[in-house]
Amino acid sequence: MKKIALGVSSSVGIYKACEVVRGFQKSGVEVQVVMTPNAARLISPLLFSSLSGTKTIVDIFEEPLARTVGHIALAREIALLCVAPATANVIGKFAGGVADDFLSTLFLASRAPVLIAPAMNEAMYLHPQTQANIARLKALGAEFVEPEKGYLACGDEGWGRLAEPEAIVLEGMRLIGRTASLKGKTVLVTAGPTREHLDPVRFLSNPSSGKMGYELAREAVARGAETILVSGPTSLVPPAGARTEFVQTAAEMQAACLKAFPKADIVVMAAAVSDFRFKAPRARKAGKIEIGSTLAVEKTPDILALLGKKKRPGQFLVGFAAETHDILAHARKKLAAKNADLMVANAVGEGKAFATDDNSVRIIAPSGPVQETGLLSKREASRVIFDRVEAAVEKKRR
Repeated sequence: MKKIALGVSSSVGIYKACEVVRGFQKSGVEVQVVMTPNAARLISPLLFSSLSGTKTIVDIFEEPLARTVGHIALAREIALLCVAPATANVIGKFAGGVADDFLSTLFLASRAPVLIAPAMNEAMYLHPQTQANIARLKALGAEFVEPEKGYLACGDEGWGRLAEPEAIVLEGMRLIGRTASLKGKTVLVTAGPTREHLDPVRFLSNPSSGKMGYELAREAVARGAETILVSGPTSLVPPAGARTEFVQTAAEMQAACLKAFPKADIVVMAAAVSDFRFKAPRARKAGKIEIGSTLAVEKTPDILALLGKKKRPGQFLVGFAAETHDILAHARKKLAAKNADLMVANAVGEGKAFATDDNSVRIIAPSGPVQETGLLSKREASRVIFDRVEAAVEKKRR
């Protein structure tokens, strides 16, 4: 049986949380209710204890003496953290990384998907700070069941009414299903730039930060896949749960990919591999006078094309095409030439894609329409890409 944590905060919409508990239980999910202290002043925790069959958690300091820390233990058990209703205060805490009660601490400790159902006065919901907090959480990967327009507790008519329990449960079950959608699969992801050194202090590279590839690896982990991340030099923290191998050069990335490729079911080549390297790299720093006016370079290996040739039936290969112009034409050409199953194309240069937190991608298959995402956070874009990959894998299997 799957287990979720249902966070309940101090909105008047709290009465609907009882139906949310029942809805998840009817879907075969065990529910652990976590209330904020202010929510416990509106409704007794005993009500939720009776409904859920487990003791409602309110105070982080009421944990029994044990070797396991309560919020950490629960974070490891749950397949979803659903917060319904979520007040402006709770949303603000989550967005700011504040951890001063059990619920906000659980949010930081959990790797499970997060579903938030806001409920508050319209003025609070539409306030720029609340909207900025919601945007921040969406960029971090949280999903929302948007509030409805209707009669509010303050007597006004407007936006901010908690969504219906059925809608919350339906979206929650969708997210729970996604956490196991790649279970039993191995996913290989490449990320970041490569560096081709002239000497110990000079190299050829590009502005890639690795953020897109790291988010893709994080999404693969979230969907239950055994995830291998081959990363060029970045300043990012590797996603928890992924096996990460760090490389510097295109040749090192090729070797790491060839090692992992035979066991991979899905391969996503998001790295920005340097296209050229120096023909005669030097062991010591060379002076300007020694170098002269020209330096000989040669092409680096085309890793995507090599994997396309080695691809076996059943493997699924995704390439990335970073272009400054004629984006679709170049992406279609690469898709065919490199025997990829999907090509993710995006515009680069002039502040686009490289070293940013957002991206606008076009997903291209050998046939069918081009899927355009519009500008999304790279966290959201990774979700869209894997949704498309899973759909294409399923179609290919039939």
